[in-house]
Amino acid sequence: MTVRSVMNELTAGNVNVSGWFEGVRHVYPVRVYYEDTDAAGIVYHANYLRFAERARTEMMRCLGAKRRALIWNEGVAFAVRSANADFCLPARLDDPLTVETGVEEVGGASMRLTQSVLGSAAKSVPSVLLVRMSVRLACIDSSLRPARMPKAVRTALQELVRDH
Repeated sequence: MTVRSVMNELTAGNVNVSGWFEGVRHVYPVRVYYEDTDAAGIVYHANYLRFAERARTEMMRCLGAKRRALIWNEGVAFAVRSANADFCLPARLDDPLTVETGVEEVGGASMRLTQSVLGSAAKSVPSVLLVRMSVRLACIDSSLRPARMPKAVRTALQELVRDH
């Protein structure tokens, strides 16, 4: 495959770079690059937060809530209020990972998500939990004050809450 054919596939929308939904969970693939690791080739702990941020951004994009449009059209953005991480196993250079995001709770101006970073040594091996995170996001306005989430965004997120 040539660079031109890859670019054509991306432009045509035939390559899903935003991940996908499996039921109510969003799945986002990640590859571990050299820049993600420490000197021993193990993913540096703070980079799991970066992977999770990308996955949340792409989940929102899949729901039609693009960050730039939320800021420009609705005057709101999402900010991390709290994040807790449980590091179970390390990921290493070149590992293919997936970040699964689940919506646990949606309020008027906040949401609570769980995110799991999964990896496996081979395609035939089931995924193993590497990191489990609980993240609370706040919807804020341009003054950094809490703001009500746009109705369309809140409705889309509520559809993803388990046992809604």
